[in-house]
Amino acid sequence: MATQLEADTRSDEEAFRAEVQQFLVEHFPPELKNKSNALAGVDGPTRETPAQTAWREAMGARGWGTPTWPREYGGGGLSRKQAKILDQEMAKAGAYNPIGGMGVMMFGPTLLEYGSEAQKAEHIPPITRGEIRWCQGYSEPNAGSDLANLQTFAEDKGDHYIVNGQKTWTSGGQWADKCFAIVRTDKSDKHKGISFMLIDMDAPGVEVRPIQMISGMSPFCETFFTDVKVPKENLVGEEGQGWTIGKRLLQHERTNISGGGGLARLMGQSLGDIAKKYRATDADGALEDKVLRDKIADFEIRWNSFLMTARRAVEESKAAGGVSEISSVLKKLGTKLSQERSELLIEIRGLQGLGWEGDGFSGGELDAVRGWLFGKATTIYGGSTEIQNNIIAKRVLGMLDHQ
Repeated sequence: MATQLEADTRSDEEAFRAEVQQFLVEHFPPELKNKSNALAGVDGPTRETPAQTAWREAMGARGWGTPTWPREYGGGGLSRKQAKILDQEMAKAGAYNPIGGMGVMMFGPTLLEYGSEAQKAEHIPPITRGEIRWCQGYSEPNAGSDLANLQTFAEDKGDHYIVNGQKTWTSGGQWADKCFAIVRTDKSDKHKGISFMLIDMDAPGVEVRPIQMISGMSPFCETFFTDVKVPKENLVGEEGQGWTIGKRLLQHERTNISGGGGLARLMGQSLGDIAKKYRATDADGALEDKVLRDKIADFEIRWNSFLMTARRAVEESKAAGGVSEISSVLKKLGTKLSQERSELLIEIRGLQGLGWEGDGFSGGELDAVRGWLFGKATTIYGGSTEIQNNIIAKRVLGMLDHQ
């Protein structure tokens, strides 16, 4: 028999579910049904329709765009169970979360852990309301996989720093309001000389130069800092703590670009359903091409198995106090699966999967080709597959370097 506590819990959950359903009826614009959150991307400036603005403001006012973040900083303050109910009801309604971007995926969770009360009070609420765009200042021309080799230097000037240097692959930097960056404050120690700072992108001395990709898009850029003044209050944590904070942020990034986050939402329609639009089917509605059918079935089984594992791992990490090195496993496997899916989409569509421009191709077909090309970068950014292998070997499996 169910206990009274269990009955009360179920009653509370159903009451919350009803609250979410009513909220969606009142605030989610029907014209946005089954759309995605383009404003959370890094491939263009922020432009909203009136409906998008209204939806973002409604979710931001509730804090439901960041449902489990503390209520005192503008988050929803929901339990994991309530957040799951919110996700379920939004999915039923065809609603998307209008709050996103790097502020939500990476910087916000890190600042909640390492920031001062003043920093959290200043920076977290605008993130929860979707009012600000952040970019990441990590990689440099000679500090990619060996990120700790970064040379951008912040010179202590008393009540502020003067920053000089260059970052590259700054996703969305040309449209961002602020940048969270790791910079060198001490040249005598490779790792302990790194600090974590917040830089205004409109500050004098900040210059961005977009980089065009093979897909034709320019979602990231080179960023140059020339005598940029950064107030001391923009130092997160202490001087020399940047490597620790920076690695923590990367765990959040890897979780979100793996099946534990962003890729789960990118998969969309099943490959089998897509294939039936392009390939012949038999009398039972199954694909006549048995080889392709087997490929699709094999992929869908492996993807769904990975997704369930990823969700469990993320929940276990959160229950233990946050993300962990398991994010490297998720990133390694999830990004590889996403690349495999893109390849299968090309094969499924045949010539229609190779279009670049022209009236003979649908918008979805053209987007898929560009997505296939862009996806080649997923096993590089956020820490390459080789770097993830090292992390898994050392920190997950406990293997040590042999001298």
